[in-house]
Amino acid sequence: MPGENLTRIEAQERAAVVDVHSYDVRLDLTRGGDTFGSTTTVRFAATPGASTFIDAITRTVHSIELNGKALDVGAVNDGVRIQLHDLQAENELTVVADAVYTNTGEGLHRFVDPVDDEVYLYSQFEVPDSRRMFAVFEQPDLKATFSFTVTAPARWQVVSNAPTPEPTVDGDTATWSFAPTARISSYITALIAGPYKVVRSELTSSDGRTIPLGIFTRASLFEYLDPDYIFDITRKGFAYYESKFDVPYPFEKYDQLFVPEFNAGAMENAGAVTFVETYVFRSKVTDAIKERRVVTILHELAHMWFGDLVTMKWWNDLWLNESFAEWASTIATAEATEWTEAWTTFQAMEKSWAYRQDQLPSTHPVVATINDLEDVQVNFDGITYAKGGSVLKQLVAWVGIDAFFAGVSAYFKKHHHSNTELKDLLAELEVTSGRDLSSWSGKWLETAGVNTLRPEFEVDDDGIITSFAVIQEAPADYPTLRPHRLAIGVYAFDGDAASAPFGANAASAGGRLERTHRVEIDVDGERTEVPELVGVHRGDLVLLNDDDLAYAKIRLDEHSRRTAIEHLAAIASPLARSIVWGAMWDATRDAEAPASDYVRLVLGNIATETESTTIRTTLTQLLLTTRSYVARDRVDETIRHVGNALWQLASTAESGSDAQFQFVKFFAQIASTPEHVATLQGLRDGTVELNGLTIDTDLRWELLEGLVLAGAAGADDIDAELASDRTANGEQAAARVRATIPTADGKLAAFASLVDSDALPNAIVRQTTIGFQHVNAPVALEGLVGPYFDALTDIWATRTYHIAESLIVGLYPAPLASEELRDATTAWLESHPETPALRRLVAENLSGVERALRVQLNDH
Repeated sequence: MPGENLTRIEAQERAAVVDVHSYDVRLDLTRGGDTFGSTTTVRFAATPGASTFIDAITRTVHSIELNGKALDVGAVNDGVRIQLHDLQAENELTVVADAVYTNTGEGLHRFVDPVDDEVYLYSQFEVPDSRRMFAVFEQPDLKATFSFTVTAPARWQVVSNAPTPEPTVDGDTATWSFAPTARISSYITALIAGPYKVVRSELTSSDGRTIPLGIFTRASLFEYLDPDYIFDITRKGFAYYESKFDVPYPFEKYDQLFVPEFNAGAMENAGAVTFVETYVFRSKVTDAIKERRVVTILHELAHMWFGDLVTMKWWNDLWLNESFAEWASTIATAEATEWTEAWTTFQAMEKSWAYRQDQLPSTHPVVATINDLEDVQVNFDGITYAKGGSVLKQLVAWVGIDAFFAGVSAYFKKHHHSNTELKDLLAELEVTSGRDLSSWSGKWLETAGVNTLRPEFEVDDDGIITSFAVIQEAPADYPTLRPHRLAIGVYAFDGDAASAPFGANAASAGGRLERTHRVEIDVDGERTEVPELVGVHRGDLVLLNDDDLAYAKIRLDEHSRRTAIEHLAAIASPLARSIVWGAMWDATRDAEAPASDYVRLVLGNIATETESTTIRTTLTQLLLTTRSYVARDRVDETIRHVGNALWQLASTAESGSDAQFQFVKFFAQIASTPEHVATLQGLRDGTVELNGLTIDTDLRWELLEGLVLAGAAGADDIDAELASDRTANGEQAAARVRATIPTADGKLAAFASLVDSDALPNAIVRQTTIGFQHVNAPVALEGLVGPYFDALTDIWATRTYHIAESLIVGLYPAPLASEELRDATTAWLESHPETPALRRLVAENLSGVERALRVQLNDH
């Protein structure tokens, strides 16, 4: 990887020399399964006499011609960069090369469907990987037009950014000559090719144009596609954004393609968005996944304006690109679709991610320092997406929603097809809102860390508040105290539940915790008095940051904490419940509340939770708490207790409900006893039934994984299940379940399969690491601590970034959560001061172990 890096200084120097006009890229996809032909002609202006380089990661370069003169390939090409000297005012460069298909999800990815042996290709270029398909000045501010000419099997679908033309057919092959694109950045160009099945439709843009729509997926998955629903969400997104942005959709067509072995949720290629195949539902999925698909569709659509039409100059503004799409897709989901509780989902999932990321040693300001491409890669994180989205939500509240949309519209109109920096957007928002945003930007975007807010109040004998203040704290390493606009809610029981004793769940008794009082205030500095609450009855629960206006961790007073443990389910508002779930989780992670209390909280209140993402997030946190956060001498007992409780929850849940489905899935994830084994076997063979629950293909794999985890199934059972599901999904599930085998030999085999060879594709790598870390008894991982650290530098040196990150994070034996692992990680970091991006990943691993040890000590 180091030879493929690009620094910001290099990019600035190149942009000062070069102005790119156009690319003409010719690709031959008929040469077999290893390489493809790539011929690139680039036309660009330059400073006369200057020198620079163009990026091209290739197998072989056959010829390079600059301004009619053949260059010495061996002298100017190193397989990553091609040096260009003595440039003219106007230049034409042609590079003829063989490029390499990948199995890592980077560049031009090649996949063979095990169902029918059909070949499917797709490109993934963000951040620096269009250079794996054609020669290119690989940086976002060197925009150009792109014309692709593609030779491929005649029966294939071939899709790019421009509308697909009629091909010229020559026997079994054909050539598609795409029209030039608008001026765009190289990382959002695209090529998707193969025997994809397609459903087509169209819509009318706000300017009267007809926009063709297409939805594509592999032939073997096509029966599971639900195109009508996807088209409906797409149309709603178009209408919402065109109305709010007051700018018509900026491209000629809009294709959405579900592609195999995709690394991310989706990618915003201009007019040709690629999605992970998880969003084609071959089996039942949770409502959380259904909602996430909607948010993802609208996220990528928002990028057509913010990111594709107007693009960041350099990757330090990556946060703005992703945060805007995250904020825009959430508000669009809440206001334009049936998923009206999208902001609750945002609080439960995105903010939880942001708070977690913001407490790692690698935390950084929202506007991060991006020195090179490796910095960009590791900054696709919870700060870039979730904290940035949360901060934008505050900015919207600060300037007003109408002024915000007006400023965004002016920004699109002024800077279309060009590159910008943060200051360009803030300038438009200052005009439309009349506010000076420099102070806001400095405190929220240029400093790191998350603040903690605590209530401090006194009451008289009747429970009447006599004084109330909000106390703000900052972490020692990031001491900034920030201004917050937030609400404070007071909640009290209604009806008979008002006198319910602790230990009696008010929700199950029919009582509700309703908000009886709300104040909205500005918090700034260490202490903010709240006189508006003096004279108000304290109720049963006091909630800072009610309605989730602010970005901050919050704490509950002791009485409210006890109310939450016993009666969280009684809170009427889904958003308020989510905030309380999050507050209790943060206190647990920060070793301010016993981990065993969190287990009690979840098992006592999750049964009636209505929001799918809240259930999913909370149960994930429950399993982490059970295995890594409770006191070491209580782990086995807690694992058994949680498994029993999850099965009981599944057994009593509403028939066919999302909650029932999730309780079964999480029960399988922590199964440990002979009774659990008997239940899982019964569910698989039909002797145990839950009314409304169907044991479909993917759930069968999850139940088998539970049996393997508990030591009741093994390799032969996995092979038998795979024989009945010889699909890409089946192969990935088999890899995950095989890596779950809970023995030292099983974990060693999973580790060796990834470290000793680079043959496995990215999707198998990812699933293997998930299974590797899936343990109830982490002793099976102890023998791999040394081999893990021995392999790190070689992994970093020889694998692509995505695969390296997957291995460095996914093969770290984090479930051990031991002093020995902490000390070994510290020793490695002390002896390897080089390679900041690699050290960041290892330091984040260490942080998780250190936190687990602190929380364990607090669980007494």
